[in-house]
Amino acid sequence: MPLLLTRDDVMKVLDMPDCLDVVEKAFAELANGTAVLPLRINIKPPDGLSLYMPAYLKELGALACKVVTVYKDNPKKHNLPTTIGKVLLQDPATGDVICIMDGGYLTAVRTGAASGVATKYLARDDKNQVAGIFGAGVQAKMQLWAMAVARDLQKAYVYDISAEAAGKFKSEMSGKLNLEVVIAKSPDEILKNCDIICAASSSATPIFDGAKVKEGTHINGIGSHTPNARELDTAIIKRSKLIADSSEACLSEAGDIMIPIKEGAIDKSHIHAELGEIVTGKKPARADNKEITLFKSNGLAIQDVAAAKLVYDKALAKGIGKQVVI
Repeated sequence: MPLLLTRDDVMKVLDMPDCLDVVEKAFAELANGTAVLPLRINIKPPDGLSLYMPAYLKELGALACKVVTVYKDNPKKHNLPTTIGKVLLQDPATGDVICIMDGGYLTAVRTGAASGVATKYLARDDKNQVAGIFGAGVQAKMQLWAMAVARDLQKAYVYDISAEAAGKFKSEMSGKLNLEVVIAKSPDEILKNCDIICAASSSATPIFDGAKVKEGTHINGIGSHTPNARELDTAIIKRSKLIADSSEACLSEAGDIMIPIKEGAIDKSHIHAELGEIVTGKKPARADNKEITLFKSNGLAIQDVAAAKLVYDKALAKGIGKQVVI
């Protein structure tokens, strides 16, 4: 009998510190060869896009597939969200589906957790650092939460083209994290004041001048994820030690990397390492406090699978969810 978990159920049991821990382990498995991560499968029905993201983590005992659909007309035609996600968790010993859970909140938290892991290993280890967020949506909130788990933050700045969104971000996140949040008046204000920066906008073009990023900054690039879109300009890509969640994903999906390669500004060798190689010590992280480090996240199924197993275990322990007969 599979366990059914709604979005509210997932939200009750999934917190950032635990998710960051299992996502770190998932990246380590990827580097150590105990993870199976097939390419994402894309199917395009007439009115939308359907994505299938399977993975297996041997050490965590986690086997699952996330199904994500993007149908732009859903809100107008069917009163449904544009993007819908569900995760099917399986028992690795039998193959049986043991849990079906909402994937929306899970995806948001696991994406933040990956940046948290990157921040843990790549940002300077100073006390009282300042974080800056470009974007003020759901994912931006998760990014700040993860960075606050990974580092002792003194303050955070947020910049968004919507003053209303920035105001809501400030109100919610300052209370949630007991942290001073300042609304930046310009991108340059973030570049000047922040030690850790996250690009979490929906922009398809660069959102700040990479030449102005100060030495020692760590950047998490998570907003853009298609070949023709990029939040980060060529200047900052060239100046940074570049770490990918997956080199393959960066070279086939990430405009932030693909466009500078097409321009001839960098080549594939500019990718210093994958995050799992940093986590396991196979490749060195930050060389010194002046180096600019950059983590490019595309989102991998290993993150979903690790988070889904965590959610399932915690839900069982707390008696949350509904068992159904199929």
